Amino acid sequence: MMILVGGLLAAKIAPTPKLATLPQAALIVGTACSTIPVALWLRRLGRKRGSLLGYLFSFAAAAFGFTAAVQSSFTLLVVTGVCMGVAVAFWQQFRFAALESVTDPSLNGPVLSIMMGSGLISAFLGPEIGARGSNAFASLPEYAGSFLLLGGLIVLALVVFQFYRETPIGTIAAAAPPRPLRTIVGSPRFFIPSLCAAIGFGVMSFVMTATPLTMHEVCGFDLGDTKKVIQSHIIAMFLPSVFSGVLMKRFGVGRVMAVGAGLYALVVLIGLAGEELMHFWGSLILLGVGWNFLFLGGTALLPQSYLPCERFKAQAVNDFVVFGSQALAALSSGWFVFTFGWHGLMFACLPFLLLALVLSLWQAKHEAAP
Repeated sequence: MMILVGGLLAAKIAPTPKLATLPQAALIVGTACSTIPVALWLRRLGRKRGSLLGYLFSFAAAAFGFTAAVQSSFTLLVVTGVCMGVAVAFWQQFRFAALESVTDPSLNGPVLSIMMGSGLISAFLGPEIGARGSNAFASLPEYAGSFLLLGGLIVLALVVFQFYRETPIGTIAAAAPPRPLRTIVGSPRFFIPSLCAAIGFGVMSFVMTATPLTMHEVCGFDLGDTKKVIQSHIIAMFLPSVFSGVLMKRFGVGRVMAVGAGLYALVVLIGLAGEELMHFWGSLILLGVGWNFLFLGGTALLPQSYLPCERFKAQAVNDFVVFGSQALAALSSGWFVFTFGWHGLMFACLPFLLLALVLSLWQAKHEAAP
């Protein structure tokens, strides 16, 4: 919802069009800056008790967003993004909670498939409440109703969350003393999945954040077409989760990540072919599938790099790298597309795609070695 509504509302109230992606960037910066404090907080209180603070930030985001729309305050819209980002740092930890629910590493892919597959719901709910809420309440300014509907959704999420039961800390106690952090992050078992996930998230954010602005503000597509492209992209992000875990288990994680990097290359080729609806649609769908393969692959491999007693600090550093790259991409996306255009944005992705492909192929070769 924030990618759709945040960008369009910001385009109306931002001091300059080049700042229109700042609220989305603030969301990602908030996530990146919160990953380490959130991990330490959850280590202290446990995932369930600690995550209640995440819900508080979610409610604050909905309230600030509503006020920003009512008052046409760009500053409050940026604050909305920051609060959402902190909340996202909490929810991203749930994928690690899912991995901790199994003891067989070969099940990591299928477990993540189930976990991330639930994001299909967000593909419909997010853009839908953003678009429907934009003018649903006659007495409210445009998009204020979107944040009201978001607040109701958060209440529902909080109710569902009460059924969560976390893995007791005692059942995953350390069998050996923890290693220094530099030893963990310096291992290929850590930096290969972490960098692949970071590139996957960074490139995805770079392109996705710029798409609504390019379509709606530059190319003149209406809100309906823009919404459908974003919805299709989010579906493509999560629908492959139905089978990506099975593919990882059968063919190896490295090969699946290499396919993801290859799909990103196709995103660039289609994006360079033109700026018609079919080009945006094709690029964003392949962007979603490529993200799924790279991000889930990196996440599935990561637990092999740390001991149970090291999990929170290793997960914190990984998320800082992943969402830090996403933050840099989102911060530069709006400026980049208005300065160099859509084609310039596509060309800028190429070096990172090459690096992801090299790392993925190295991982695939390592997995195939006897």
